[in-house]
Amino acid sequence: MNSKRFALKSLVLATAVLASGLSLAQDKPLKIGVTAGPHAQIFEQVKKVAEKDGLKVQIIEFSDYIQPNAALAAGDLDANSYQHKPFLDQQVKDRGYKIVSVGYTVNYPMGIYSKKVKSLADLKPGARFGLPNDPTNGGRSLLVLQDQGLIKLRPEAGLKATPLDVIDNLKKLKFVELEAAQLARALDDLDAAAINTNFALSAGLTPGKDSIAQENAKSPYVNLIAVREQDKDKPWVAKLVKAYQSEEVRKFIQTEFKGSVLAGF
Repeated sequence: MNSKRFALKSLVLATAVLASGLSLAQDKPLKIGVTAGPHAQIFEQVKKVAEKDGLKVQIIEFSDYIQPNAALAAGDLDANSYQHKPFLDQQVKDRGYKIVSVGYTVNYPMGIYSKKVKSLADLKPGARFGLPNDPTNGGRSLLVLQDQGLIKLRPEAGLKATPLDVIDNLKKLKFVELEAAQLARALDDLDAAAINTNFALSAGLTPGKDSIAQENAKSPYVNLIAVREQDKDKPWVAKLVKAYQSEEVRKFIQTEFKGSVLAGF
């Protein structure tokens, strides 16, 4: 009789523990990968809005552009928010990730910065010019230089142009390719560099004031929220995108960044 009662208690206890574990699993916050700077700041606001809709969010910051997609593909993140579509498309092609875009976020017009000259016209022949070393942002930088009249690219190069696609180089610029996150810190050793806005802001640079040239506002480089393909239709994804694209977040972007970062939704 005692052994039966003990077995029954054990069964009840095990069931309670299992139920508790399931509850914890359901309540576990979504892990969202972002790069440091504006993406992280904006997602702090998104987190507040999402919580009103019952969505718990844990923000995880990264210092480069490669790890957030690797972590998402590996299942260490539920989503990330830091990249534009040309970059995601290239990563999917190169690495075979099953990652898709589920909603647009913000646009960061790329800027050209220098500690040595006040304008592109002041660059001397043979000047050392820093470019991001990933294909999409490197190509983006070259397109800015082409728009500014400093270089001419092969027409077929498109968004993924490299220094090898430069067919006319007015000032004989010497291109130095570095990781995007390192360019702001390398300005002392360069004559100028194309720097993504989030990294510029993290380095204390104000795009509207400190850049000597900026990308045209109408560009294909609007950023996005990405998830694993298997998750794209899950209810939490729609809630997360809704929170990001809310009026509260739009107003925060306008107030906080004053045109350095633009809402792309």
